[in-house]
Amino acid sequence: MAISPLLSLSVNALAANYAALQTTGHNIANANVAGYSRQQVEFVTASGQFTGAGFFGRGVDIATVSRSHDDFMVREAASAKSLAAMDGARLEQLRRLEGVFKPGEAGLGHATNSFLNAMIDLSSHPADASARQVVLARAGDLAARFNDAGNTINDLQTSLTSALKANVSEVNSLAVSISKANQRIAAVSGQSQPPNDMLDERERLIARLSALVKVSRVDASDGTVGLFVAAGQRLVLGASVSALSVVPDAADASRSGLALRDGDALRPLEPGSLGGGEIAGLLRFQNVDLVDGRNLIDRMAAAVGGAVNNQQMRGLNLLAPLGTVASSAIFGLPTPLALPNAANVRDASGAAIGSVNLAINDYAALQASDYDLREDPAAAGTYVLTRLMDGKKTSVADGDVVDGLKITFGGPGPGPQPGDSFLLQGVGQAARNISLALTDPRGLAAAQPLVASLPGSNSGTAAVQSLSVNVAPLPNAGASSSITFIDDNGGYTWDLFDAGGAVIGSGAGTWAPGQRIPAAPADINGFSLTLSGVPRTGDVLNVEPTPVSALASNNGNALALLGLRDVGLVNGETATEAYAQAMSAIGVRVQGASTAAQIAQAVSFQAEQNNSANSGVNLDEEAARLIQFQQSYQASAKMLQVAQTLFDTLLQTTGG
Repeated sequence: MAISPLLSLSVNALAANYAALQTTGHNIANANVAGYSRQQVEFVTASGQFTGAGFFGRGVDIATVSRSHDDFMVREAASAKSLAAMDGARLEQLRRLEGVFKPGEAGLGHATNSFLNAMIDLSSHPADASARQVVLARAGDLAARFNDAGNTINDLQTSLTSALKANVSEVNSLAVSISKANQRIAAVSGQSQPPNDMLDERERLIARLSALVKVSRVDASDGTVGLFVAAGQRLVLGASVSALSVVPDAADASRSGLALRDGDALRPLEPGSLGGGEIAGLLRFQNVDLVDGRNLIDRMAAAVGGAVNNQQMRGLNLLAPLGTVASSAIFGLPTPLALPNAANVRDASGAAIGSVNLAINDYAALQASDYDLREDPAAAGTYVLTRLMDGKKTSVADGDVVDGLKITFGGPGPGPQPGDSFLLQGVGQAARNISLALTDPRGLAAAQPLVASLPGSNSGTAAVQSLSVNVAPLPNAGASSSITFIDDNGGYTWDLFDAGGAVIGSGAGTWAPGQRIPAAPADINGFSLTLSGVPRTGDVLNVEPTPVSALASNNGNALALLGLRDVGLVNGETATEAYAQAMSAIGVRVQGASTAAQIAQAVSFQAEQNNSANSGVNLDEEAARLIQFQQSYQASAKMLQVAQTLFDTLLQTTGG
C-alpha cells in the first residue's frame, strides 16, 4: 500500500504536464489569430498527507486554465480604435470632397472668368452675333460646371448614406452575435471555470464593433457584458439587443440620421454623442464638412448668377421691336429653402402647418451657411436665427433681412407654430439647379438704357467717367435728367423731366473728386455717375434715354457685365478670390483631418501593441515552454515507471 501515493502522485504530475503541453500547443496553433489571448495552466501544490513521520506531499493539482487579459488595456485599445476609425472615415470622405474643388482650367474660378471675359468681345462689338453666341456658350459651360459640382456633392451624400446603412447593418449583426456569446458564456458561468476561447471570441466581436461605433461596457456577475452607445443608450444587455437604424435627419430629410429602436419606437441619437467609430466619422462629415462644402459652391453659384442676372436686366437687348422688350435673366436660379423640422406641428395629413419663406435681397451678402430658426425659449412669440457656420445668433421678426436673406413668416398659410423650428438654406442646391435661361443671343443686354452727354459750351474739364444703372426697371421710364453745377466747389442741382418735359423731381448736392453723383446710397431715377476732371459754375450734364438707333452700338451694359469680374460678388470677394478661398478652406480641412487621422492611428497602434504584448502569443516563449513541459512530462512518466516497477517487485515478494 505504500506504493499507492507514489502512483497517484505520478499520475497527477503526468496529467498536469500533459494539460500544460496541450495548452501550449493551443497557444502555438492560435498565435496568428487576431484577438487570441495567451492561455496558461495554473498549477497548485496538492495538500500534504500527515503521517507520524511528518507531512508527505501528494504532488500537483490543476487549479484552472487562465488567459492573459487586462481589462484596462483591452478597453484602451478599443477606445483608441474607435477614434482612429472615426478620423480615418472622415479623412477618406474629405479627400473625395476635395475632388469637387478642382484647380486650374477645370475649376469653377476659371469657368467664371471665362464667361465674364467673353464680355470683352461683346463690349467691343455689341451687335455682333458671334460674340453674343460665345457669351451664351460660356454661360452654358459655367452652369454645367456648377451642375457637375452640385451633382457630385449629391452623389457623395448618396454613397455616404449607403455606407451608413452598411455599417449599421454590420453593427446590428455584431450586436446579435455578442448577445449570443453572452448567452453561451452565462450558460457555463456556473461551472466556476472561465470559458477562455468564448471570452476571446466575444472580445473580437466587441473590438470590431468599436471600430464602427464607440461603446461603453459594463460587466455583469454572470459573465455577460452590457454595451451602450451615444452616452448611455443600450445596444446589448445580456441576451437582449436594440437595433440601430438609419433614418432621415429631422431637420433635413436629404441627410441621414441615426436612431435606436426601442420596442416599436425609434429614439433618435445625437451624432455628437457617438464619440467615435466609422459611423461617427461619416455623420460628422455629412453634417459639417459636406454641408460647408456644398454651401461654398452654392453661394458662389447664387452670387455670380444673381449679380449677372441683375446687371443683365438693367440693360437693353436687341429683341424686336427694339427698346420695348424687357431684358430677362441669363441664368435660372432656384429659390432659397426653408425646411420644416420633422417634429413641427402638423395637420391630419402630416403636412407642416406653419411655414417660413425666404427671398434673396442681396446676393453679394449671402453667407456659405445654413441657419436654424426657432422660437426663443425665453420669450414666446419671438424667434432666434442661428447661423450654423459660426453660431452667430440674431433675433428676427417677420420681414427682417439677415445676410442678404429676407425672412417672411407664412404666406400662404400661417407662420411658425409654437415649438416649430426650420432649417434655412439660403443658397441651398444653387449649384445643382443653376441653368442657362437665355437661349436667344439677341436677348443679351449689351446697351445701357441711359446715355450721358455734356454740352460743348461747358467751361470746366469735367467728363463722365462712368454711368451706372442701379435698378431695373427704371422708376420713371423715358425720363431725362439735367445736372447743373452752381459753383466751382462742386455744388450742383438736378432736375428730372418726364417725356413731355415737365419736372417730376429735383434735388441738390455737392460733388467732390472720387465721389459719385448723387452721393451714395441715393440715386436719380435709378442711376448714378462718376466724373473725371473738374466742373465749373454753369456746367451742365444731361442724362437721357438711349435712342433706339444707338442700341446696336451702345456697350454700356456689356462693360458693366465685364466689370463684375473685378468686383466683390461673393461676400466682398471676386469670384476668383472666393473660389480660391473655398479651395483653401477644404484643403485645410483635409490637412487637419490627415494629421488627426495619423495621430489617432499611431495611438491606436500603440494601444494595440501594448495589449498584444500583454496577452499575445510569443512563439519563442511557447517553444521554450513546450520543451519544459515535455521534460516534466517525461520525468513524470519515469516516476510512474519506477512506481510500477516497485509495485511489481512488491507483488513478487509478497507472492513468493
